[in-house]
Amino acid sequence: MSGAALALVLVAAVSHAFWNALTKRARDPLVFVWSSVSLATVMLVVPALATLHAGELNAGAPFLLASIALHAFYFYALSSSYGAGDFSRVYPIARGLGVALVPVVAYAVFGERLSPLGVLGIALVVAGIVAINLVGRAMPAGRWRLGPGTGWALLTGLTITAYSVNDKAGVGHLHPVPYIALMGVGTVLLLTPTVLRRPGALRREWAVNWRAIVLASTTNLTSYLLVLFAFRLSKAGYVVAARELSILFSALIGSLWLGEGRLGPLLGAAVVVLAGVVCVALAR
Repeated sequence: MSGAALALVLVAAVSHAFWNALTKRARDPLVFVWSSVSLATVMLVVPALATLHAGELNAGAPFLLASIALHAFYFYALSSSYGAGDFSRVYPIARGLGVALVPVVAYAVFGERLSPLGVLGIALVVAGIVAINLVGRAMPAGRWRLGPGTGWALLTGLTITAYSVNDKAGVGHLHPVPYIALMGVGTVLLLTPTVLRRPGALRREWAVNWRAIVLASTTNLTSYLLVLFAFRLSKAGYVVAARELSILFSALIGSLWLGEGRLGPLLGAAVVVLAGVVCVALAR
C-alpha cells in the first residue's frame, strides 16, 4: 500500500471514529446524521462545481445513483444500530464485516489479488474485531449470543461492502469531490421524508446538539472523501482494512468517553486490529 494512500486512510479513520461517536451520543441518531450530512453537502458544493466535468458525470452516473441508494440505507442502518447497542460493540461489527467481504468481492469484480501479507493483515483485523465484540461481556458459560444492535450492525456492514466496491469503480469514472457531493445531495433527499416525519425530534436535536452537528459535518463526508482518493491509489481490500484503524479509536472512545467497558481488554483486542493494519500497510 502506498504511503500516500495510507496517510489518507489514517486521517479518515480518526475522523470517522469521531463523527460516529458524536452520532452515538445524539438524542436521535438518524436526525443527527441527516443534519450533519446536509451541512457537509452544502460545504462541498463549490469545490464540486469547480471539479465537475459533464463527460465524467455521464460515465459515473450509474455508480453515483447506486451509491446514493446504498448510503441512504447505510445511514439509516447505522443510526438504528446506535439506537440499540453500545458504540464499542456495534462499530467494530459494522466496520469489520466490510474488511472480511470487500477483498472477496473486489477479487470477483476487479480481479484484485492480495499478497500473503495482505491476507494475513485482513485476517488479523477480522480476528481483532471479533475479540472486541466478545471481551468483557457477561453471558452464561458455553453460550454466545448476539448483543443489542447487532442485527442492524450486520446490515450496516453488508452495506459498507456494497458501497465500497461500487465507489471504487465510481471514482474511476468521476472525480471524488463531485462524486461525494452529489452522493450527499441524493442521500439527504432520500432520507428527508423519514426525518420530516419526526419534526419534534429535529427541533430537539438542533436545540441540544447543534454544536456537535456542526463538528460532525466537518468530518463525515470529508473522511469518506479521503477514502475515495485512496481508492484511486490502492486496492479496495487494503484501503478498507487500513481504514479500520478507526476501531482502535472506537475502543478508546467507547471506554473513556462513553463508559461502555473496561479499557484493557478492549485495547488488547484493538491492538490485534492495529497489527493487521500494519500488515496491510506493508503489503503490495
